[in-house]
Amino acid sequence: MAHIIVVGNEKGGAGKSTVSMHVATALARMGHKVSALDLDLRQRTFGRYVENRKAFLVSSGLSLPSPDAHDLPEIDASALKPGENIYDHRLSAAVAQLEADNDFILIDCPGSHTRLSQVAHSLADTLITPLNDSFVDFDLLARIDASGEKILGPSVYSEMVWNARQLRAQAGLKPIEWIVVRNRMGAQRMVNKEKMERAIKMLSKRVGFRIAAGFSERVIFRELFPRGLTLLDLKDIGVKQLNISNVAARQELRELLKTLELPGVVVDI
Repeated sequence: MAHIIVVGNEKGGAGKSTVSMHVATALARMGHKVSALDLDLRQRTFGRYVENRKAFLVSSGLSLPSPDAHDLPEIDASALKPGENIYDHRLSAAVAQLEADNDFILIDCPGSHTRLSQVAHSLADTLITPLNDSFVDFDLLARIDASGEKILGPSVYSEMVWNARQLRAQAGLKPIEWIVVRNRMGAQRMVNKEKMERAIKMLSKRVGFRIAAGFSERVIFRELFPRGLTLLDLKDIGVKQLNISNVAARQELRELLKTLELPGVVVDI
């Protein structure tokens, strides 16, 4: 049975698709069979990323380990019972088709609250939530006082994860392993950065997630997207010497994968 990884955050611009592509490709490069589902049916950034990769490899005559992208199957609406949601069935059917033949299924959720995203969270064995290092983004997880020092209560996204955990418990499934990834952190020690660090640590104990360091802000991620490449592919396409930024980014990915503690994964990238 495949281990299901869901990358979710209801706010756009947190780096979900970049994290999704790098985690999925890293797992594929380590020898695991990985399938990918993009639940943002309009924008499809993650799906486009995988498609770009396939097209680039074909045009370049290269063969690199890659995740397999899949669309949600169509469901005959007339076959649904009263009150049933067609999106529930589309996602369930997709997972059912993939789980027997894959080690991992990675699901990238849209940056908004949708029915598909709700269902995906309830399926997650591992939930990765990229979060920009900003109290604007933190507000999605919890409300905080004006000083940035006291948490007033969980916010909408944390409540959705709580509901997903309840559904899994009722179904007798394992608890969700939730990891909040601090993305796009600045290199300097700033007051805001230190406040964010304290706030996230407080909230992690309150609502139950682990904290991981993600990717720093780097131009390389935007440059790789049109070819569907990741940091792990640079040497394979002829980059003989990585610059300091690229080496640092690879180390960030390595540490993220270690923190995820995925079953059967020995991080050797």
